[in-house]
Amino acid sequence: MTNGDQVLKSRDDKVPVVVTRVSNVGDATETFKLAEGSTCSWAKEGDALNPVNFRERIEPWLTALFQSEHFALLVGSGLTHAVHHIATGRRLPGMAPAEFGELDAEIKAAAEESATRAARDKGNIEDQIRIANELLRGLEILARQDEVLMKQAVALKATLEKVLAKFAADILLGENGLIMAQADKVENAFNYLVSFLMSFASRTGTRDRLQIFTTNYDRYIEAGSEIAGLHLLDRFVGSLAPIFRSSRLDIDMHYNPPGIRGEPRYLEGIAKFTKLHGSMDWVYVDRNIRRITLPFGVETIEPYLKAPGLAGADAQHLMIYPNSAKDRETASYPYVELFRDFAAAICRPNSTLVSFGYSFGDEHLNRVIEDMLTIPSTHLVVISYNDPLGRIMDTYRRIGRHAQITLLIGNHLGDFTTLIDNYLPKPAIDRNTIRMSELLKSRWGTGRGDASKKDETQDAAGQTSQ
Repeated sequence: MTNGDQVLKSRDDKVPVVVTRVSNVGDATETFKLAEGSTCSWAKEGDALNPVNFRERIEPWLTALFQSEHFALLVGSGLTHAVHHIATGRRLPGMAPAEFGELDAEIKAAAEESATRAARDKGNIEDQIRIANELLRGLEILARQDEVLMKQAVALKATLEKVLAKFAADILLGENGLIMAQADKVENAFNYLVSFLMSFASRTGTRDRLQIFTTNYDRYIEAGSEIAGLHLLDRFVGSLAPIFRSSRLDIDMHYNPPGIRGEPRYLEGIAKFTKLHGSMDWVYVDRNIRRITLPFGVETIEPYLKAPGLAGADAQHLMIYPNSAKDRETASYPYVELFRDFAAAICRPNSTLVSFGYSFGDEHLNRVIEDMLTIPSTHLVVISYNDPLGRIMDTYRRIGRHAQITLLIGNHLGDFTTLIDNYLPKPAIDRNTIRMSELLKSRWGTGRGDASKKDETQDAAGQTSQ
């Protein structure tokens, strides 16, 4: 798959269709053609394809899938990178490996082994933080009667705190870069973010709520939802310092229509929200996990950890380091609850899961997705800007349930702005369009029948309207 290739599989496509770009990226009228060796039922070799052709294949199909009985969205780091780039024109700082002093070589070697087991190309700072925590716990156990090991444990704990503080600072730097960018660009970025979220969340109150899951630590989704007026329901209870609760209460929001008593209706604009890998504003203190008040765009978290009630909290108490390589590591509190929510939400009949910007690098999530697809009425939609390590296509081939998978991969089909401008459903509950479609169908039908049939249809429509 080259830089200009796009992978599309939707509707009745038996195999993924590969198209290659003919014009330059960003041209007003981008054109594509079928890649060599690729065939499909809706285009021939040599045909000039453009976004209009793709829209006919994608938008109606996604609109139908988005109204599934159960609907979930899995968001990876691709969303954060896309929104940040719209506002700043720059890439986010990557998760570069950290230095761990005397034990650096051992930690990096173990991180590489962990990444290999998880089918990733190399270890990152998340792997290192997890390994360092495991090593620290081992040293603390062995150091009870060994002064040398005790010094190593003390040094490693201090280093780990600095690494976590730097890691948190890098995440906050991404939030700050977005909010401090040029005003018109920030507005444009948030407009796209709001449109993206509402394309998924625009479901009538009678349908099951959209379930949003993310592996990101940042709060781009929360910020976009606040601007959109989208209310997010999660496991936290309270107002000033919400606390994480394990009890799974199916809380929702209702309202009473004027003049109607005893018939509460579901409020629109509600979604359920789960941050699978923790968050920048989650702090473990006094055996509880609390969400602290951390303004979007602050440069440092330190002053907010000194608030009353957070005594003793430091960077090591931030719930921002997931355990993503081994199943036993995901069983720790609160991650076991969050992953259970993910499985419970998608492993149901008539469910659709859309992944955006997720690279399929977390095996514990991949296994849940594979289990979901064993239910014949479920569907997976994968939208990604690229697939540099081939993990998405490897997963597609390994799962084997191709009729239940839709693919939109490439720097055109998976581009954030292009996707919103051309291919995602309208970001609103558009009852007027639905009514118009039904009216046109009832009056003129879908075919080119004779005049008598047309007149009969019109008469029937007129009687219905009366």
